Amino acid sequence: MKTRAETYPVNQHRAYHAHIYFNEQSVNRVEALCATIQQQFGLKVGRIHQKCVGPHLRWSVQVVFNSGDFDRFIPWLDEARGDLSVLVHGLTGNEYRDHTDYAYWLGEPAPLDLSQFEAGK
Repeated sequence: MKTRAETYPVNQHRAYHAHIYFNEQSVNRVEALCATIQQQFGLKVGRIHQKCVGPHLRWSVQVVFNSGDFDRFIPWLDEARGDLSVLVHGLTGNEYRDHTDYAYWLGEPAPLDLSQFEAGK
């Protein structure tokens, strides 16, 4: 089993996504969190999906950020997320590797459906 230090996000890419997972009990908290992210960090926050989208098998919202935002945003998000799970991954152009090799979790990992990505491409 990996230690927290081995699984904590590392700033090694130019661009990133953070996918914040939630459910019907936490949707209001996620809406408030997203508003704070936009106000405090000026980051692009996607639509709050109350359905499964892409490889995400839980409701989620995507935050787009870059390496310049990383060192300030990730520790803040880790604290602010409470008990919510967050997938943080690099954007390299290889979606399979982005969601596997370049993926980090804040909180409990959630299952993903990677079948839509071609392994290694």
